[in-house]
Order: sequence, then structure tokens, then C-alpha cells
Amino acid sequence: MAAQSASGAIFGQVAAPKNSVILIQNLETGLSRQVTVDEAGRYRVVSLPTGKYRVSLQRDGAIVGERDDVVVTIAGGTEVSFAAPGGVKDLDSVTVSAASLPPIDVSSVDTRTVFNAEQLSKLPIARSVSAAALLAPGVVTNSAYNVASFGGSASSENAYYINGYAVTNPLTSIGFTTLPFDAIDEMQVLTGGYGAEFGRSTGGVINITTKRGTNQWKGGVAAYWSPEIGRATPRNNFYPNTGFYPKTDGTLLAYRNKNQYWETSYGAYLGGPLIKDKLFLYLSGEVVKREGASVASSSANPQAANGYNRYQYEIPRWVAKVDWNITDDHIVELTGVSDREQYDSALYPFSYSDYSHGNKQTGGKTTKEGGELYIGKYTGYLTDRLTVSALYGQQKLEHKDVPWQYDASCPRLSGNTTAVNQMPGITYNPTCQFATEVKAPGARDKTQSWRLNLEYRLGDHNLRIGADTQEARSITGTEYAGGYVWVFQQTANKNAAINSGLGVGAPAAAGGSGLGVPGSNKGYFVRRQYYTQSADVKVEQSSQYLEDLWQVSPNVLLSLGLRNEQFTNYNNDREPFASQRNQWAPRLGVSWDVHGDASLKVFANAGRYHLAPPNNVAVRGAAASLLTQEYFTYTGTDPRTGAPTGLKSIPVDASKGYTCPGGNAVSSNLECGTSPDPRTVGARNLKSHYQDEYIAGVQHQWNPAFNWGAKLTYRVLRSAIDDTCAPQLGGHCVLFNPGVANTFLMEQPDGSLKEVTYSNAELGFPPLKRKYYALDLYLEHPSRGGKWYGKVEYTFSRNYGNTEGQLASDLDTGLGGQTDVSRTQDWDLPQLMVGANGLLPNHRSHQLKAFGYYQLTQEWRFGATAVIASGRPASCTSFYPTADKGLYTGAYYHYCGLAGSGTKPGTPGYIPPSADYRFSPRGTSGSTPWTYTLNLNAAYTPNWASQKLTFRADIFNLLNRQIAQGYVQGYASDRVTPSQTYRRELNYTAPRQFRLSAQYDFTL
Repeated sequence: MAAQSASGAIFGQVAAPKNSVILIQNLETGLSRQVTVDEAGRYRVVSLPTGKYRVSLQRDGAIVGERDDVVVTIAGGTEVSFAAPGGVKDLDSVTVSAASLPPIDVSSVDTRTVFNAEQLSKLPIARSVSAAALLAPGVVTNSAYNVASFGGSASSENAYYINGYAVTNPLTSIGFTTLPFDAIDEMQVLTGGYGAEFGRSTGGVINITTKRGTNQWKGGVAAYWSPEIGRATPRNNFYPNTGFYPKTDGTLLAYRNKNQYWETSYGAYLGGPLIKDKLFLYLSGEVVKREGASVASSSANPQAANGYNRYQYEIPRWVAKVDWNITDDHIVELTGVSDREQYDSALYPFSYSDYSHGNKQTGGKTTKEGGELYIGKYTGYLTDRLTVSALYGQQKLEHKDVPWQYDASCPRLSGNTTAVNQMPGITYNPTCQFATEVKAPGARDKTQSWRLNLEYRLGDHNLRIGADTQEARSITGTEYAGGYVWVFQQTANKNAAINSGLGVGAPAAAGGSGLGVPGSNKGYFVRRQYYTQSADVKVEQSSQYLEDLWQVSPNVLLSLGLRNEQFTNYNNDREPFASQRNQWAPRLGVSWDVHGDASLKVFANAGRYHLAPPNNVAVRGAAASLLTQEYFTYTGTDPRTGAPTGLKSIPVDASKGYTCPGGNAVSSNLECGTSPDPRTVGARNLKSHYQDEYIAGVQHQWNPAFNWGAKLTYRVLRSAIDDTCAPQLGGHCVLFNPGVANTFLMEQPDGSLKEVTYSNAELGFPPLKRKYYALDLYLEHPSRGGKWYGKVEYTFSRNYGNTEGQLASDLDTGLGGQTDVSRTQDWDLPQLMVGANGLLPNHRSHQLKAFGYYQLTQEWRFGATAVIASGRPASCTSFYPTADKGLYTGAYYHYCGLAGSGTKPGTPGYIPPSADYRFSPRGTSGSTPWTYTLNLNAAYTPNWASQKLTFRADIFNLLNRQIAQGYVQGYASDRVTPSQTYRRELNYTAPRQFRLSAQYDFTL
């Protein structure tokens, strides 16, 4: 079954097929199906809702075999065969016992981990889909985005489904819509080998089905409490020991010891029959509340006017599901999901002199995110051999951001309270703007999708054909609070150009603060920076697929699939700027049931997987994006706003070609606020982002108590879509396929467009490279109604190349990685790719995961999860050796040390590089420490409450190992000045925390 599916299948063989019929009945809803066994003795019943079934074999109208409690899992197949012992063909009576359930799903060729509701309720994990997914092999946390990475892919390359509908973030593809945790019936995590029905992912898939009503009315209430007193003290953050700043090296940077909160969650559910065997209802809801406080400033700003944050989250979620068995052959499902979040923040002054905060509010905001999803699905069992399913859904999400007492006349300030940026003799007045950015009014997303699938059994072939469309529209935009930001800066050499590549001269050339103070070579300056985006954009996607599950022999199954996908991205004027019509993706798989009893499976698959750019690629690339910097010296600051006064523009060499019209503002990407011609936004005949994957593995029932398995995976990214701002393109940034020749439409001086082709060598880039290989091992003790369940997984992997994919985690300096999906910085300039080949951010050499639970007595249960992983690769980046035209100002290049002026020796203003300046390829500066996380829980379900009430205590990160998951990689703040924060620790793992809960379940 494919990953998009929210149903499963039952299949098997019968020793005496003549006049044999299989009857399948859902034990909870009464739904039944009857199919005739074919001449080869095989049967297969597809598109079954998940749940428990009774499978009966009838011959000549009499039941001769039966199997109870057959579990159908999401997108899986369960084998129930009726074979007489000793090869006897005349089957008089066979009773299939629970212990005889085949341990291995020999009908699948993909790689999956399935968590059912029981496991999710008993394991000590955070109540989130992401926390459960991290227990699957090859899935690692990416702290730059707080979204998991699957198999070495970027965190935006995953796909997420609820009841068959895609709920991936439509704007950025980072994150997803979720639901009440207790409403999850099954959660499938696929890490490779998906069938042809599935696409739009080169990472992993999380496929969720919700619970549904049954013939028994059931309900429950639950409360969860994570008290502040049960949370360990968070680690403070310190300046790294750079060797250049004795006053700050090793001293406190960010006070985090009092960054505490408490959290509660209240939930309830109710489900049952509106009409027995026909119409069912399930309702579930939860409200999560979190209140806390944190220090939002650092010691670099010791008297921050808005450095203390009191905040509150309120997250209401609900699910409603109606199942209508019109007849046993026609089923309708209706699902509604709501996922909303409100965040309220109040900011106050904070002083690092005594770690105290003021009580007069100076800032804050209220944000509201989320919305509702509605899905309708029809399944028709038209004949024993033909099944049809159709799905349609819509989702609407809103995004509101309301700053506290927002004053649009106050510009935003940055760096003005940092001591190193303050020129002696100048008074730096405080700002009157405490918001950082504001969102465009009416920001929202809307998706709608339909899908049609047909499945037909023809002899040894199970044929599946289908098509779908998905449309996602996003109205989005942001700008700096007050319209722009003043960034106060300083340089160690006032006579050195600020950015010679963009033509920005030296501070001293403008006088004022650029001259610094007598006896010092430092210069002081500010830049006025705009970053304004606004767009109403859309992406349309469609696909068609054909798949044949061919039972070549009783023991060998071939999966032969072919998929084609199309996508078109539209700009603000609904003009297409990127499109692909033929994305052919073959999918081949084989499953060998070695002994014919589902105790040993050898499997392999190979496939190609495509991914379209999300809506956000249009925001900067195809809309009127404004991203400029203009540099000044100054003589003072405004008493009301804190903005610099006495401004003198620092000279700019316009001949470099990076100056926007009408002034001295420069833009490295020429984002000067005008919409580009959509024909020039992307390369001609832009190829898709796609990846090839090869998997081979084995699964074996070692003995009745244990299963084990091994799997080899190899992934290679064949093609990507990103943007480049190569000098040949005149400073503009254009979507292209990295690492190959591209053809562009370029505007000529007379306004006409000319088609120009550049080879990869002419653009100056290396070939595209991202590879991942892994060995996964596991040992599992299935529960099967027993006292305990346990699983241990080990993964050895290597993730390497010169691009992470659609994202750039390496740019995280504490506020997250670059979120311009498919428009990363990686391929903007050839110089950025020098030394870029190496271990990638999502590389983890070793991962060991173990989880399970043990029912000690009828009343007491204990559970544990443990995750041990090696660290993330670290790099050292700095400025490029030479001050080439168009270079970005920043420590983005794979060199370590101080680059100096980058000009020729003997020329005016020449400064040599530091003695330790060197080439520093990606991932060669060590790694973060290993992480060790151990969670435990204990549950008490007393007999005196008739086993309906459960008290539980969970403890997370028992060892309280708060480990840095990243480092600041930039060595220098400018070409001649070391950074105070190089190798600063980022994103510590969460402190130890307790959670207490009580749950009461009842039946009516």
C-alpha cells in the first residue's frame, strides 16, 4: 500500500480454493466484505479501514476456518492464509490461533515504522507527532528549524498526511498541521521505498489516521501537568573563548537560568454509533496552555529596554469524524481538524547588573496561527476485484501578528546598545520601537486537493491507477517594524572598505563617526536596511500513477510502478514563472517470502522521487522584493527614536553594478523593490528537484518472541532547484538547476529579452552533490497481547556533499537557519561553493534508539525511551580571500581566520590576512558533542477504579544532559575583525522535566 493511503489490506492463500469464499468483518463497526478465492488459491481485500477484523473461510456456505483479532494497519498488508498441515488439500476445518499471525508484512517493499495508539499512549515521549517520528531509524532532529530530517534530506523535503490529505506547510514546506495527540489511531513513518501513489517528498513521510467511532460508545477525559518546579534549571550561554576579547571571552552572554515555564493540557473524547453498524461519530479535543518567562536579551545589551519576556501560549485543537457505511460496499468518511495557536508576549526592561527586570511593559505582541481542515472520502467496493476511492479536501490557515502599541513612525534599531559598537563621546538614546517585524494584513494560506484511485485484481496482478491535483495559495509578506532598521556597526580599521565587492567604501571617507576617536584605528558607522516582501502567490500540482503488484510466484512479489508529476508556480499577477510537465518517476520493488510463511523476507526497491518548490520561492524571486543596505557615518542619535543623526553617506562605487536607482543603497541581489519579468525569474526548461534511492534489506522472525532486520540505503540527489546570483546574470538572482548548464532569458539595454546559455564551468560552480548511505539494524519484541514491547535500532550513516538541499541550516546563529526554501545562499555565488563539499548539517554517524514498555502487574506499567546520537559536523567560515565584485558581506565562505582587505599588496588600504587564515572545507572543524536522552515513565491503573482510571508520571531527559546542537560558524565580523561569538553554543537540548497526568476512560 502507498504512503498516501489511510487504509490497509488483508491478503492470503487457501490450500483448497474450489468453492472457497473469504468473509472479512470489522469487529468494531460491523463492516463486512466477501470475496471469492481465485483459482490459484489467492485472495486480497484492499482499502480496508484500519482496525480489528475477523477473517473467515467459507466453503460451500459453511465456515471451515476463522481468524479473530486480525489487525489492519495504515498502508500495510496483513497476511491471513488457510493452509492445511501436511499438505492436505481438502480443508475440513482450520482454526487460526493468535500466535500464528505472520510476523512480517511480505506484501510491502517500503521502509516504515508504525506507531499505534497503544504505543503512543504508553511510551514516555512528548505529546507530539515530531517526538514520535524521531524514534524511527534515520530520522534526526534539526535544531535550526525544530523539524526532523529524514535520511539526510533537508527538513522541508518531508510530506505529512492526515487521513490521506496533505497537511504540509503550503508556504515553506517546513512543518505541518497537527491534531489532538490522543486522537491519533496510527502514525506511519516512512523513510524510503514509497509506492508510485506517493510523491512530493525527497525526505520522509508521516502518515496519520485518526480514531473513529465504533459500535460501543466510549469516552474519556485526561489532564496533563508539567509544573515549573519539575523542570531543571536551563544552562546559561557563555561567550566562546576566542582569544581576542579578554573582557568577554568565557563570560556570560545569555542568562537562561530562569527561563522557566509550566504547561497544562486538558483533553476529552467521545465516540460511538449514531446508527449501529451504519453511522459512527468520533469527537476529540484538547487545549494546551503554557505560561512562562525568559530573558530575551544578552549581556551585549546589558540594560535592554525589552529584554525580559513574559509569554503565554494557548493551543486549542479538535477532531471530528463521521463514518457512514451506506452499505458494506459503499463507505463515506468525513473529517474535520482544527489546529490553532495564540501567542501573547509582554516585554519588560532587563538588567544584567543584578539579573532583575522592570515591571513597566515596553513591548510585546499577539500572534494567531492556524485554521481548519475538512476532508471527504468515498470508498466503493464495486466488485470482488474492483475498488474505487475518491477524496476531496480544503484547508484554510490564518497568520496574524499584532505588535503591542505599534508605532510605525519609529524605526527599528539593532546593535546600538552593544558596547563594542558605541563610539566614545556619543550618547546612544533608546529606541521607541520594540517590534522586530510586522506581517502583511490578511496573511493566510489555502489548499484544496482531490484524488481518485482505482484498484483492480487481475489474476496474479493487483493493478492500481490514480490521479490527483493540489492547489496551494499563500498571501504573505513582512517588513521591518517601522519600515526599516538602523544597524549600528564598527570596524577595526576605519580605512578599510566596508564591502569593496559591492562598492561600499571606508567609514573614514565620510568623516564623522567613521574617523573614530584619536589614538584608535576603529571606525563607527550605521547601515539603513530594508527587507520588505509582499505577495499573493500560488502553486498548482498534479500527478498520475500506475502500479502493478505482481505475485510472480507464491513467494515472490514484484512492485512495478510509474508516476508522473506536474507543477506550476505563479507570481503575484498569476503569471507562471516555473513549470514542469514531465517528471517521470519509476518505482521498482521486490519482496521474497523465503520460506513461504512470512517469517523471513528479503526485499529491495529502487525509485525516483520529485519535489516542487513551495510558494515562498515567489516571494523574493518573482515578487517586488526590497532588500537593500545604505551606509552612513553619524554624529549623534535622536532623543525620541534613537535613530542616528548627522548622517553622511559613505561613498559607493556605482560602477560595480550593485547600486539601486536613485541613491547609494546597494543590493547584492538587486532586490530594489520592482517586480521582475516572470520570464526572467527562472532558467528556461527548468528541471525538477529529484532524488534516486536504492534500498535492500531483510526482516526475520528470529523466534516467536523476537524479530530482527537489516537494511542498506543509498540516496543521491540528481537535480535541485535553487537560485543563483552569478556575476554573468548582472547581479539578479534567478532560479536554476545547480551544477549543470542553464539557459536564461536576459534583458538587454533596449528592453528586449535574449536567450543565453551558460555551461556550469562558465557559471563557476561545481557539480551538484548530496549523498546519503546508511546501515539500519533493529531487534524487536512485538507485544501481541503480552506483557511487554520493546525495540532497539542502530543506524550507521554518512550524509555528505555540497548542498543540504532546499535549506541552509549552517546559517543558524541562534535564530534558526535560512528559511528561503529553494532560494538558499548556497549557489548564489561561485565563491560560496569553494570548499562546500563535506559532511552536511544533517549528518550523524551513529544513532542508537531504544523504546518499549513493560506491564509488571495488572495495575503497574513502566516505559522507557533512549536516544543516543553522535554530533553534528561543525565548520569554520570567514570572508573570501579576495574582495571580488559582488561578494556578500559576511563570514559565509569556507575559509577560517581573518581575510584582510582582499586587495593586492602595495595598494592603498591593503591589510594582509592573519597568519592562521586558511582554507577550511565544510565539516572539518570538529562536531558538536554526542547527545544522550533517557526518558522514563510509570503508570498506575488501580483495580479499585475498575481499570478505568490511570495515573502516570513521566520524566524526560533523566540525566539532564543539556547538549549544544550547533555552533556559530562565522569566524569574523568583518574582513579584519574577529567575531566575539565564533563557536558560540546553540540550541541546547531541553532540561530534565517531569509530567504528571490522569486519564479516565468509560463506556456507555
